[in-house]
Amino acid sequence: MSEAADASEKSIQYRRVILKLSGESLADGGGRGINSEEAGKIAKQISHAHENGCQLAIVIGGGNILRGAQFSGGNALVDEATAHYMGMLATTINSLAMQDALESFGLQTRVMSAIPNEKIAETFIRRRAIRHLEKGRVVILAAGIGNPFVTTDTAAAQRALELDADIVLKATRVDGVYSDDPEHNPHAVLYETLSYAEVVEKNLKVMDATAIALCREHSKPILVFNFKKDGNIVKAIAGEQVGTVIGG
Repeated sequence: MSEAADASEKSIQYRRVILKLSGESLADGGGRGINSEEAGKIAKQISHAHENGCQLAIVIGGGNILRGAQFSGGNALVDEATAHYMGMLATTINSLAMQDALESFGLQTRVMSAIPNEKIAETFIRRRAIRHLEKGRVVILAAGIGNPFVTTDTAAAQRALELDADIVLKATRVDGVYSDDPEHNPHAVLYETLSYAEVVEKNLKVMDATAIALCREHSKPILVFNFKKDGNIVKAIAGEQVGTVIGG
C-alpha cells in the first residue's frame, strides 16, 4: 500500500482546522505565478483529509502574485494601503485556482471573500461559513480580513477563532520551526514543541506577532509542518508528530 493511500485511512484528531497556505505553495520553484501541478498536489492531500471527516477552511496568501511590501518606502508609486488591497485581490485569484483544483477531486467548495465580490465568491459571513463546513464543503477564505496592514497569517488566526477551529495548520516547505533558517544553516535545530512565549522571545519567524498574540490569548494551537511531503496534511489532522506544535 502506498504512503498516500495509507495516509488517507488515518483517523482524525482535529474535527475542524484552518489550513494556512502561502501563495508560493501554488507556484513552481521560482515562487511566482500559479502552477497547476503544484495546486493539484495540495488539492489531492486535502481531498484525503476531507475523506477522513475533517472540516477544512483554507486561507491562502498572495505572495506568488503580489506582496504589499513591494510598494512600501518613500519612492513607491502606489500607496501602501492600496498595495495591501491589491494583495487581497491576489489571494482571491489564488482561492479561485484552489477551488477548481479541489473540485477536480470531487470536493464541494465555497470561496468566501472578506471583500464583497459577488460575481465570483460569497461574502464571508461567519454563520454561513460554519454551515458550509458542517455540510462537508471545503471553505476557501479569500481577501484576508478585508483590511489593509493585516497579514494572511493574522487572517488565519482570526478565522480560526471565529469558526471555532481546533487548530491552525501552518503549511511550509520545511519540517517545522527551526532555531535558524535550515536552508542556510545546516546546524539549525528543529523544535518539536514551543510555547507562544518562546516564539516571541526567540524571535522565531513562524507567523507575524499579531497572529501569535491572537492564538496565545485564546489558547489556539498552531502546527507548523512541511506540506511538500505527501500525506503530511492527513498526518497533521491525525495528530501525528509531523512538525512543530506551538501552544501553552
